Amino acid sequence: MKTFEGRFMDEKQEQKFHQMTETPVGSLICRLALPCILSMLVTSFYNMADTFFVGMLKNDSVTGAVGVVFSVMAVIQAVGFFFGHGSGNFISRELGKQNFEEASNMAATGFFSALAAGLLICVLGQLFLEPLAILLGSTPTILPYSTAYLRVILIGAPWMTASLVLNNQLRFQGSAAYGMVGIVSGAVLNIGLDPLLIFVFDMGIAGAAWATIFSQLVSFCLLLAGCSRGGNLRIRLSRVQLKWVYYKRIIQGGLPSLGRQGLASVATICLNRAAGPYGDAAIAAMSVVQRIMMFGASSMIGFGQGFQPVCGFNYGAKLYKRVRDGFWFCVRTSTVFLLAVSALGFLFAPQLIALFRDSPEVIAFGSTALRFQCVTFWFQGWIVMSNMMLQTMGRTGPATFLAMARQGIFFIPLVWILSFSLGFLGVQMTQAVSDVLTLACAVPIQLKVLRELAAAES
Repeated sequence: MKTFEGRFMDEKQEQKFHQMTETPVGSLICRLALPCILSMLVTSFYNMADTFFVGMLKNDSVTGAVGVVFSVMAVIQAVGFFFGHGSGNFISRELGKQNFEEASNMAATGFFSALAAGLLICVLGQLFLEPLAILLGSTPTILPYSTAYLRVILIGAPWMTASLVLNNQLRFQGSAAYGMVGIVSGAVLNIGLDPLLIFVFDMGIAGAAWATIFSQLVSFCLLLAGCSRGGNLRIRLSRVQLKWVYYKRIIQGGLPSLGRQGLASVATICLNRAAGPYGDAAIAAMSVVQRIMMFGASSMIGFGQGFQPVCGFNYGAKLYKRVRDGFWFCVRTSTVFLLAVSALGFLFAPQLIALFRDSPEVIAFGSTALRFQCVTFWFQGWIVMSNMMLQTMGRTGPATFLAMARQGIFFIPLVWILSFSLGFLGVQMTQAVSDVLTLACAVPIQLKVLRELAAAES
């Protein structure tokens, strides 16, 4: 016989199922996307906060160190997104089938696996700290700052990976508002702690790192509390399933994210090394451009995250028309938005770079790179929405290819080829060329899947 709590949870989950499969797609996506967009904007803002406040130290080597260590942050995020998206995609489809038992088992398995993986990253990183910093692209002048920053960031790896899992699992359950509370609270705290620790306590770049990991710990605690509210799946150690069938599902759903985020880390290393011969100002400039573009993309990604639970629930419930309608709604809306953002970024590139570092050399290097990226930035509407839809549906092969294409398959060889043939201009234009090639691949792949869904409706 079910307990009162069990019956209450079933009723809440049943209500959520009807909401996800019956509410008009456009309004449902917008409502679910709003907390995701806010979370992404605030997250991107506080990702830039370290660069902004460290830039006030007026030292290109210190600014460059933040960019160098960013690739390790990308690895930590890659692991978190691997387990978060891998478990979350499965959870949303199982909830669409109203299979709450399997969804609960996957939630616990994904969470505790990410926690263990984060601890492993922490230990290995600390053991090989200086060689790792050099591998990431630290020059002799940047190395002392990058090791000071990296040493602290690695301490927070366990709860940083686990936080990403909790946030994504809540989002895939249609409860992005709970995730937003955790993410935004940590971000606001980070922005407040950065100037306090860097300047007031005179901790320099290490202060920025301590601000980051303490804020992430607060986010982790709030996200964990959110799992016990609103009919969400509770995280219980007793539900962990150390079975291949669960990890197979995590791999299928998380491999595209691991490929995308992991290669983003490798791409950052390659970018830093390609820019290295042109001095610390070049590395600092590309670091600033990366943060600006991430902030520009955050709203679009958050909007797509509002689509993913709608896609998962309705695909699991075999409501394929709602899946297709949701995709086209997201592509139209995000493309228009990105065109406007690209135009503004192109026009005000020098001013945007100057917000982070007022060095004339950094502004000159960064403005050209930012303008190149703005020319093709609006392609991301189709690329990202296609990737999110394929991943949520469990189409591992094409989703992984598209996830790896922009930052890996195309970017990594191009940054070396173009820098060798065109010098630093080649480094500045590499991302734009990668966008063009990725879109050329994404369009036929996604159109094929849409045709298959249309055929399955009849």
